[in-house]
Amino acid sequence: MRGRLNQDTILQGHVVLRRDPLSLAADRIEYSAANGVARARGDVRLQQRGDVYTGTFMQVDVDRFEGFVLDPTYQFERTRAGGRAQRIDFLGENRVSVTAATYTSCPAPEPGTEDRDLPWEMSTKHLRLDFDANEGVAENAVVRFYGVPILAAPVLSFPITGERKSGWLPPSAELSNTHGFEVAAPYYWNIAPNLDATITPGVSTRRGGALTTELRYLQPRWRGEGELFSMPDDRVAERSRWAGHWVQEGHLPLDTHYDWQWSRVSDDAFWKDGLRDSDSLTPRLLPTFAQVQRRGTVTLGGLDLGRTLWYARVQRWQSLQDPLARFDPPYRREPQVGLRYDGERSGFEWSVTSELNRFVHENGDVALANKVQGARAHMLASVARPFGDSGWMITPRLSVNAAGYDVDRPLADGRTRAKRAVGTFSLDSAWSFERDAVWRGRAVTQTLEPRLLYVRTPFVNQSALPNFDSAGIDFNATSVFSENAFSGVDRVSDAHQITAGLTTRLIDATTGAETGRFGIAQRYLLRDQLITPDGAPLTRQFSDILLLGSTTAAEHWTLDGSLQYSPEIDRLERTIASVRYSPGKFRTVNATYRLLRGSNEQVEMGWQWPADWLQGLWRRSASDGRCGGSLYSVGRVDYNLRDKRITDSILGFEYDSGCWVGRVVAQRQSTGVSEATNKVSVQLELVGLSRLALGSNPLRLLKDNIPGYQLLRDDTKASPAAAAPGSSPSSPP
Repeated sequence: MRGRLNQDTILQGHVVLRRDPLSLAADRIEYSAANGVARARGDVRLQQRGDVYTGTFMQVDVDRFEGFVLDPTYQFERTRAGGRAQRIDFLGENRVSVTAATYTSCPAPEPGTEDRDLPWEMSTKHLRLDFDANEGVAENAVVRFYGVPILAAPVLSFPITGERKSGWLPPSAELSNTHGFEVAAPYYWNIAPNLDATITPGVSTRRGGALTTELRYLQPRWRGEGELFSMPDDRVAERSRWAGHWVQEGHLPLDTHYDWQWSRVSDDAFWKDGLRDSDSLTPRLLPTFAQVQRRGTVTLGGLDLGRTLWYARVQRWQSLQDPLARFDPPYRREPQVGLRYDGERSGFEWSVTSELNRFVHENGDVALANKVQGARAHMLASVARPFGDSGWMITPRLSVNAAGYDVDRPLADGRTRAKRAVGTFSLDSAWSFERDAVWRGRAVTQTLEPRLLYVRTPFVNQSALPNFDSAGIDFNATSVFSENAFSGVDRVSDAHQITAGLTTRLIDATTGAETGRFGIAQRYLLRDQLITPDGAPLTRQFSDILLLGSTTAAEHWTLDGSLQYSPEIDRLERTIASVRYSPGKFRTVNATYRLLRGSNEQVEMGWQWPADWLQGLWRRSASDGRCGGSLYSVGRVDYNLRDKRITDSILGFEYDSGCWVGRVVAQRQSTGVSEATNKVSVQLELVGLSRLALGSNPLRLLKDNIPGYQLLRDDTKASPAAAAPGSSPSSPP
């Protein structure tokens, strides 16, 4: 070390200069105290906030982090990617300019293998990285995958963190039996922190050009998102096709909340042609509604007398009919206006709901043109007085269901106006007992929870009245304790019955987690039930027996099941049994068996599991030994045992090499007894750069259909700017 005090200093031989957050190491460093500039030569290594630069010569202002390095290699902590270059210019703490650069997140080749192509690498004439603006810009960029060019652009812009950024996303492609080969180029527009859009032009070999526009917005008092799909000339259907979806919710003055949803498509065959993926659980029944709600309280002299909910709604449907499989759509409500009042005082609990509806039917089908339309005013009221504490509870309840009708055509008895009122008395009792126990070597708290429900509802003839919204409810362990066998308002089943049930739970004494639950329930009729969902009087005194059970006591295993056993015919009427085995990350297998006697019997199976056997074959066949990552098999199969056919299926593979993740997923979705939509999606995720998706987003498909599915790389979750093209935002930004 030599130099002049407070002027110049020369240090030689394994030198390290530190000035937080910068650390510079080299064989020789010349430092000027006058301007804060350091010059380093020979085996130069610079570390700054986790970023690492090496080279043969470096000049840097240690205060402002400005300067350059020659013949460098570099590694950015924030992107976990780096490469080689001719020169790097430091333009401040969070900006760099790289000349004649390569860029990759893959590790450097091992000695002796330098001539092999990296799994992926981007070469560029000039690379600018601005971490403050979350932007990387590469000029004359070429992205190679194992030496094969897969993307080239005069200017390629990409996000360098998980934040959103405007720009063209990687193009997508899809192969399906409904579209042929389809390509699309999405553009993401980050308009503002609370506003963004994705505009995706595309073209398919069978159908022609299309444009999809998605918009998301967020304001302090309202938020929403919309999507519009347009295909001006579908060459297969020989007409224009379109689809729209818009949801919004927000707050108005006086503590009023509103929300609406609009969903429409151009024609009935839209869902079958697979023009757009549907978020609806009922793709053939698209809802449109708008509603407002206002909550309030009722007080008198400072006393809280209850809570109110005012609401108004308009609800419509678009039913996509198939001539070979028609269905009756629900009634429209045009409008629905109501008030609900709940309260409790002096141990009493009460609830009153009063509502006015105007029911209109679609009447698009001649066979359904005789559907009755009209208005209904109804009131549902109940009052209860619970007795007991946390260990036991007895609750007598008195309720009434009253309705009046004004219809557009005479009913079966010739009237156009009718009314009825049905009262119900019930007595519900429940107990809870506990004891300490040991189960499978573990200390547990076991509960014993019997329940007894008595219901008395007189018979009131309702056969001549219209039925706008009532249907039989499913018979299960929850509904067996319901007072009415129907949903909705228009039908009230007569009852004189007792329902008994017994549940026992096993609770881990250390963690408090429920490790097991087992129960049994059955209903006993004290007299015949005349008003039933299927229209036939129920004369059996004892109902089917319901059995249920679930447990997580065995490590990595989850078992769940329910049985409906008929003592009258001595056989199972319904069975649902599921099992899941999840011994670790990215390892899950689940299977479900469903039986509904005389209607359906099917098996569902889904999995995410390492494909070691296939990877072993791959390794043995790969002469260069490149397959050093992890290969996983993913899928789901629904098999109908009654029809002896696969209804829906998903099969794919995921491969995580460490610096890239690849997915290939094939899907077959039934759209009829002998019709199906088949498509193949491919996704290539370059860690540190972006996701290149060929086809609709397979990640969304896997997460929605495989219980327990996990992302291979949670640290590379896609932001809207890096998300797979074709995916729809699940919520506003």
